[in-house]
Amino acid sequence: MKTPESVLKKQATQSKIAKDRDAAKKAADDKAAKDVGVWKANAKKYEEEYAAAEKAAVDNRRQAKAQGGFYVPAEPKVALVIRIRGTIGVSPKAKKVMRLFRLRQLHNATFVRLNEATIRMLRLIEPYVTYGYPSRPTIEKLVYKRGFGKLNNQRIPIADNSVIEKGLGSVGITCAADLIHELVTVGDNFKAANNFLWPFKLNSPKGGFSRKTKLLHFMEGGEAGARGEEINKLVKKMI
Repeated sequence: MKTPESVLKKQATQSKIAKDRDAAKKAADDKAAKDVGVWKANAKKYEEEYAAAEKAAVDNRRQAKAQGGFYVPAEPKVALVIRIRGTIGVSPKAKKVMRLFRLRQLHNATFVRLNEATIRMLRLIEPYVTYGYPSRPTIEKLVYKRGFGKLNNQRIPIADNSVIEKGLGSVGITCAADLIHELVTVGDNFKAANNFLWPFKLNSPKGGFSRKTKLLHFMEGGEAGARGEEINKLVKKMI
C-alpha cells in the first residue's frame, strides 16, 4: 500500500525539525564549553590583578615606614549608599537626589561613582542615608547573594552568567567576574554595569538601628552619613 503524500510531508517536516534542534543544541553546547573556558581565564586574570595590587599596597606602606614617612593610598572611586530612613520629612531636593541614586525604598543600596558632583549630592542626603567605601569581598557578596539584573525593565535574578551576558554582553561583560571587576576598578563601562544591577534590597541589620542614634551622624555615634570602610561591617549585618 502506497504511503499517503500528507504522511510523507509530515515525516519530512518532523525530520527537518529534529535535525535543526540537534544542530542548535550542539551549537549551544559548544558555545557553553567555550564560554566556561573564557570565564575561568578571566577570573584567574582578575585574581592575579587583585593580588598584585594588594602586594603593591603592602610594599608601599613598608617602604614609607622604613623611610620614616606615611603611605597615602589612592582616593576611593566608588561608594556604596544605603537608605536608612523613610519618606517622612524628606526635603524635595533630597528626594530628587535619592531618586537619581535609585534609592526609592528603605534599605535599598546602590553603587555611586565618586566625583565632585556626587560627593556634594551625598552630603545633601546624609541625614537619610549611610555610605562608605565597599571592599572587594563586600561587592562580591552583594552581587552573588543579592544580585538582580535589569532585562527589558524586569527584575531578573542573576542565577547564572547568561543573565549578565544578555544585559552587558554588548560592552564585553559576560560573567560575574567581569561584572565585579568593573565595579571594583570603576572601569570605562561602570555606568552600564551599575545601571544593569537592580538596587540591592537589604534586610534590617541584626539588632536593628537604635531610635536614639539613627538620626545622628555616624561621627556622633549615630548611623547616618559617611562611615568610610565601616560600611563593610554594616553590609555584613544586612545581607
